[in-house]
Amino acid sequence: MINWGILGFGRMGSIFAEAIKETSNSKLISIGSKSQNKSDVNITNDYEEVIKNKNIDAIYIATLNNSHSKLISEICKEKKNILCEKPITTNFQDTLKLSEEIKFTNIKFIEAIAYYSHPQTTEIINIFKQNDIGEIIKIESNFGFKSRVKPNSRIYNKELGGGALLDLGCYPISFLMLFCKDIDLFKFVNKKILLAETGVDKYAEAKILYDNNINIEIKVSISSNLDNRCIIQGTRGKIIISDPWIPKNKSSIEIYTGKNYYRKFINSEYSTYANQIQNVSDFFLGRSKNNLNLFDINKSLICMNLINKWKEK
Repeated sequence: MINWGILGFGRMGSIFAEAIKETSNSKLISIGSKSQNKSDVNITNDYEEVIKNKNIDAIYIATLNNSHSKLISEICKEKKNILCEKPITTNFQDTLKLSEEIKFTNIKFIEAIAYYSHPQTTEIINIFKQNDIGEIIKIESNFGFKSRVKPNSRIYNKELGGGALLDLGCYPISFLMLFCKDIDLFKFVNKKILLAETGVDKYAEAKILYDNNINIEIKVSISSNLDNRCIIQGTRGKIIISDPWIPKNKSSIEIYTGKNYYRKFINSEYSTYANQIQNVSDFFLGRSKNNLNLFDINKSLICMNLINKWKEK
């Protein structure tokens, strides 16, 4: 059993507290929160109290983006394992520095790319490995929603780590990383970034060529609704994932192979976020040697590096 603490009890902290109830290997002990949200476990407004609690094995960081770096460093000193909401930091250099800390202290760190833990993602990889659609020639992936511009809100405030690329860029990038493993083979061919009046990027798109033979198109937005799906085009067919980011307990993907078409249904015992907690806790307990369905610090480095390249003028 992994005893958990939460830092930050906004939307994602509350979701974690509910999702952990589904799991069989995790227990919530304490929450550090600056808000007045209610919970059936102990809440303190002192983050240090949670970080230094001897009864806690692992900490979930659900605070604002700009606070992650400092909290990760403090938790590393206490040798506790970490699940941190994306993005791990607000820039690549901070991520690089933290990766050295994490490896030096020998803690286990996972970035909260929750859909990686869902059986749907595993099924997508299996279909690709079975060579049902042939060699990949194109990938399309996007995530976007429409929101009002609020200068002090988390996603529109530059100082808080806001913007479409930091908040959502990890989704299409992490999806590409399931199939495209070598960062040196990514070549940004074209980029477009639109800024909101607050100075953060509200929309971003990019065309990438991977290994000179896979064409990639990715988009993110906090100012407009996108279709929020992924398409993998192969030499013999394609896979369409209409709900890639927060798949439900019962989900499905579409597969086209030549003239044939079928829909693959996937059943999950847990919700998306409970899947993540269950898998992360198993990893922390040493029950899972294979962390392919988790986003470790090495993947975080690649992801933030690619987001950095996407942002570069």
